[in-house]
Amino acid sequence: MVYESVRDKLKTLPTKPGVYLMKDARDQIIYVGKAINLRNRVRSYFHASANHTPKTRYLVAEIADLEFIVTDSELEALILECNLIKQHRPRYNIRMKDDKRYPYIKVAWQDRFPRIYVTRKLKRDGARYYGPYTSAWAVRQTLDMLRPVFPYLTCLRDITGHDRRACLYYHIKRCAGPCTGAIDEADYRALVQGLCDFLEGRTESVLGDLRNRMQQAADRLHFEKAALYRDQIRAAERITEQQRIVSGTREDQDVLAFAREDGDACVQVFFIRGGKLIGREHFLLEGTEEGEMPAAIGSFLKQFYNSAAYVPPEILIPAEVEESLIIEQWLRSKRGTKVSLRVPRHGHKKDLVELASENAIETLTHLRAQWQADESKQTEAIAQLQEHLSLPAPPGRIECYDISNIQGESATGSMVVFAKGVPRKSDYRRFRIRTVTGPDDYASMQEVLRRRLQRWSENVSADHPGAKPSAWAILPDLIIVDGGKGQLNAALAVLDEFDLRDRVPLAGLAKQQEEIFLPGKGEAVRLPERSPALFLVQRVRDEAHRFAIGYHRTLHRRRGLTSTLEQVPGIGPSRRRALLKQFGSLETIRQASLEELASVPNMTRKAAEAIKEML
Repeated sequence: MVYESVRDKLKTLPTKPGVYLMKDARDQIIYVGKAINLRNRVRSYFHASANHTPKTRYLVAEIADLEFIVTDSELEALILECNLIKQHRPRYNIRMKDDKRYPYIKVAWQDRFPRIYVTRKLKRDGARYYGPYTSAWAVRQTLDMLRPVFPYLTCLRDITGHDRRACLYYHIKRCAGPCTGAIDEADYRALVQGLCDFLEGRTESVLGDLRNRMQQAADRLHFEKAALYRDQIRAAERITEQQRIVSGTREDQDVLAFAREDGDACVQVFFIRGGKLIGREHFLLEGTEEGEMPAAIGSFLKQFYNSAAYVPPEILIPAEVEESLIIEQWLRSKRGTKVSLRVPRHGHKKDLVELASENAIETLTHLRAQWQADESKQTEAIAQLQEHLSLPAPPGRIECYDISNIQGESATGSMVVFAKGVPRKSDYRRFRIRTVTGPDDYASMQEVLRRRLQRWSENVSADHPGAKPSAWAILPDLIIVDGGKGQLNAALAVLDEFDLRDRVPLAGLAKQQEEIFLPGKGEAVRLPERSPALFLVQRVRDEAHRFAIGYHRTLHRRRGLTSTLEQVPGIGPSRRRALLKQFGSLETIRQASLEELASVPNMTRKAAEAIKEML
């Protein structure tokens, strides 16, 4: 059945390029696509004679409304499509799984003495970015290997070169010491340039430069400095030994390969710089179907390179992509020079794609085995928890609550959710305590639970038949409150208010002895040591604590910043908010230049001068 509103729009679709958004009955965007000709492309979904895949048939059956946005060109449509998919994550689009911001190495090249950071945001600020990496751990591992070779700056000191003493990092040879003048600006920037060259795969030039510097130091009888360069060369050589030469042409290439099994999909990317394989990463996809490899590769290309720090001149792919010409045009606009998408048929480039394919298959096999092992452990933990706590059903959904405050200030509560033993972060919630004065954890816990169950009551009464329930509308199979009998009784009183004592099991977890208190039982339950059930309960409790204290610290820091700024003449609420949004902390504001402070919205130079004088 095609909705009448959709029929009417199909008649008036333009023949221009653009993007179309398909929505379901709940007005949720379920698919985003682009087209050279909107009328022809969108109408093709509704042709009875079309040989659609099952996925497309399911999509069409759910379409209750559609919108379109006309663009001047197919290239503009592609860019808009990328941004809309990232924003809305429609479930019928092929998407990069866990579409978080991937971590990058940031080299603040715009500064006199560039610092090195790990960041998840790419900005046009003059810095150099390297990545993405699939985990912050991989970034830090890379930096840990490079720091003995290039002892770069990480602290937030104002570098004058006249400090009386350096920090510990200088003494353990993890910083070159520009703060004390041990290295001047030119030499320090040359050091950081060497790190950049290394990250870009130009390792031979870096080693050659280090050898020249060692020889020059030795010729001048600066043997201590020569020994330092010698140690750096040895560390650099150990890293380069891990890099495999895969091409004699010294090309920059990315090699992509795709593996899929039972709905799980993985893309392996090899990063080749100067003919050397300098790194590889894997990315998971969701929303793929059998026989969709070209579409999956096309979707990945658009999503990955939409935020990639570097686009090489050649990208090797395992299959032809339907929109390869427009993707090449788009990539050229990002790189500034020609970019080629190639499907190699023979030779060493084909061997590279096959090697990447083998790695993609091995990676996916390993990940699936790991997921299955984890699932088995979680199933065992949930079964044990049901048995030891005498629960009426396996606790598939566990909600845990914690309170955090300092003498009642900036009090916050957290709600974390574990579904089938795994964190469901989309259902996590934070609460700022509104009605409690002073350090009263019992009353604060009651407020948090009351607000959560009130949302449950409202959502249940407002639910529409057939609609996907809100996370608020799902009652947990077990509520855990962080605390002993006192917190348990406080929470129990709230369950009674909503007549849920017999529907929702409740437990209080005491920290010291890991004792679990249950309503109506005088003695606490002790889960067996090293049991999966105990590990699960500890994970849930620790996650609730982490989530609560993180929010509390944010509020406490903002409160401290606000109270300090309140003392500055001319800084009212709107300017305080703008400063907080721009800089985030008092220390960052203190280090900001006069020009940076004055550039904040609502600020003036006079107000910026008042801040500098006060701080």
